[in-house]
Amino acid sequence: MVAARETTLQELLEGSKQYQVPLYQRPYAWRDPQLQRLWEDILRIAEARSGVKNLTHFIGSLVLAPSPSNGPAGVQEFLVVDGQQRLTTLSILLCALRDHRAESEDLQHRDRINEQYLLNKWKPVGQRLKLVPTQADRVAYEAVIDSTPQKGGTDRVGAAYRFFTARLATLASDDEAMTAEQIEEAVIGGLALVCVTAQAGDNAHRIFESLNNTGLRLTQGDLLRNYIFMRLPTRGEEVYHSIWLPMQESLTGKGSSDALELLFWLDLVQRDSRAQQANTYADQQARMDLLAGEEAIVAELERFARLAGLLVRILEPGEESHPEVRQRLQRLRTWGTTTVYPLLLHLLERRDARTATDEQVARAMHYLESFFVRRLLIGRATANLNRILLDAVTGLDRKLPVDDAILRYLSTGRKYFASDAEIRNAVTAVPFYLNGRHAQRKLVLQWLEETYGSREPVDFTTLTIEHVMPQTLTQEWRHAVAESLLDGEEFEQIYESLLHTLGNLTLTGYNAALSNSPFGIKRDHLRTSGLLMNQEIAAAERWGRAEILSRARALAERVIETWPGPTATEGIAASGVDWATMERAIAEIPAGHWTTYGDLAALIGSHPVPVGQRVASVPVRNAHRVMQADGRVSRGFRWSDPARTDDPLGVLRAEGVTFTDGRADPTQRLPTERLAQLVGLDVDALPQEVEDLDTGGNPELRDRFVRQLGDSKPATVAHATMDLIGSWSALGGELAYGRSAQTTCKLVTRNGAGERTWPMVIYPVDGQLEISFKPMSTRRPFDDTSVRHEMRHRLNEIYGVEIEADRIDLFPTVDLDMVVDVTARNQLVETLAWFLKQVRE
Repeated sequence: MVAARETTLQELLEGSKQYQVPLYQRPYAWRDPQLQRLWEDILRIAEARSGVKNLTHFIGSLVLAPSPSNGPAGVQEFLVVDGQQRLTTLSILLCALRDHRAESEDLQHRDRINEQYLLNKWKPVGQRLKLVPTQADRVAYEAVIDSTPQKGGTDRVGAAYRFFTARLATLASDDEAMTAEQIEEAVIGGLALVCVTAQAGDNAHRIFESLNNTGLRLTQGDLLRNYIFMRLPTRGEEVYHSIWLPMQESLTGKGSSDALELLFWLDLVQRDSRAQQANTYADQQARMDLLAGEEAIVAELERFARLAGLLVRILEPGEESHPEVRQRLQRLRTWGTTTVYPLLLHLLERRDARTATDEQVARAMHYLESFFVRRLLIGRATANLNRILLDAVTGLDRKLPVDDAILRYLSTGRKYFASDAEIRNAVTAVPFYLNGRHAQRKLVLQWLEETYGSREPVDFTTLTIEHVMPQTLTQEWRHAVAESLLDGEEFEQIYESLLHTLGNLTLTGYNAALSNSPFGIKRDHLRTSGLLMNQEIAAAERWGRAEILSRARALAERVIETWPGPTATEGIAASGVDWATMERAIAEIPAGHWTTYGDLAALIGSHPVPVGQRVASVPVRNAHRVMQADGRVSRGFRWSDPARTDDPLGVLRAEGVTFTDGRADPTQRLPTERLAQLVGLDVDALPQEVEDLDTGGNPELRDRFVRQLGDSKPATVAHATMDLIGSWSALGGELAYGRSAQTTCKLVTRNGAGERTWPMVIYPVDGQLEISFKPMSTRRPFDDTSVRHEMRHRLNEIYGVEIEADRIDLFPTVDLDMVVDVTARNQLVETLAWFLKQVRE
């Protein structure tokens, strides 16, 4: 027998209890996508509970097995058989809430949250923690629980803590945000779990299997279909063939894994913008329960079928007959923001009802495209975007023509629809290349090229984004930047402030060939390009600050002419400075790392001086981790808490930053690109320009390897792989590239006898890291079996690697995805350093 009941986090954690994650469970593994979904759920339920206090949101199940040693008194101990990732995440979130509220409200919140939800304060040491994670996570988790200087490190537990502290730190910057109190109340009382508790002698694993391995689960579309035909006892067969089946077939294969479920959700959003896709079946059932008789159900199905015909045009714009509407649908579809679908469905439905013309609908879609492009250009591509779009249908003024109504809706309130003045400011300052999705950045450049009116056909699918002034500087490029410096300006800050801006970016098919070539060579390529924007760049005699800014200003005028702006602007301040993103980036800096005012300025399109003023005048979490470009603590640094007098240098040392002669270790610095990754500004694309690695004498093969890696793997994996390769080169290793269709990268060195040997080979398309034990076994010192066994043991200490003993004479492989984890990658680099030491000695 098992006991299953719905409960809350408050009920689970209050009292003397301890939940132990067994050692055989995998370590904590949640990353930003899972954390972001949970955070969004919490914000939604917090908002909903502000009106109805007892609302809850179901977030999953928890399977527990009681300890045999439990008695009628003392700490009740349970093994967590399933649900440990969720329970660990919520405990980390409570730590972040505790620290945030203690620092920003009252110190009493620290003891209160500790004693209620995190610690069994008066119990023995072994029972002190209410949650005991796996051994691999325990040190990092205890650092967060005990709020030591090491909390918030680069491990997964530390990353989750930084994620939540960053979100909480930016609550105050949004006038419409929930308070920390509302967030806490939603977490402890608004998140519902089903707690399944085995009884003594029950097989807890069998319970878990029965809960999770019951075959293919029904989709919400399946459930709704079953409900509808249950309501049609006499007409079911006829209606199925005449309405349901044609509707289902019309949506099959139309770019959505379950287009029927999407259709039913879109219908709900037309009435209630807060309708959640996860509750589609329950909400549609509740609505249709009010319909009486089979005729009413049939009429509802006919309405769904009409909506399905409109949805097909959104998912497959080629089905649309009107050329301008078709073009606008295609461009919005390519942009890739699916939360615009409810609004597009509304527009097509208005046209179907003859309350809007083709021209009005096309114009309304043009305004939507303009809204997306202008937000991207000012660095606010995703800010509150889903909420804005989902609220649009119910927020339109029905007295106005539909195109005017959409322009009015997008132009008012805090929607970041950038004005012409904000566009002119942003294009010269905002790092466009780090904003939004890679595909969207490329689209903007493509659409800008189309405004030149060239009659020469161009295959844009073969083109990639090129930095004219490259990401890897040669001496010639450094000179081009340095000669424009004014008194008091630092080279790195000016370079970083220009590098990723729109004026320095274009599209080419010669990305690998151009790389970091001098401008004279790039100009020759660009002059023969089929793109008029490239021919325009090639007309310049040199390429430095003046040329980049001049081109940016010219492109700004094209943007303004191509994409109409708002009728009124109540969005970001005229300065266009995105302080919230900067403050979130600072809050995300892990312990043991630091960044500079210049790095932050480049991130948000500002200048180091106002960044420094902002950090000095506004309380910002982790402000002490922002330093001068030379790695020194700013002489003007002051804690935001006037009562705090401790030395920031000492705090940084305690957190793990290494100093030499008062300067922080430069390898621990987070440059602009890393900051962008922390705040999610660039998560889906490998920049085509990479460090100029040792090419093994063949740069063409090197570039082919990089392209295959970027095309085959997510950006996070590609970036981490390039970091691994760079580390090998920094250790003194060489690189060799294969000539087969899949261009491999082999990490090569030579032993004392001059023999080439290599520890591993990277397969970019397969996404595999091959450990080269077989060829290694013929080279000293790895011809000694014990040395290969030592290497196997070192590799097996890395999470995600498990090589059997009988594989040391073969070619075992591990998934390349494992290098994304910073700890795992560092361990792998340490193993490579050990490998080189064995070879050289």
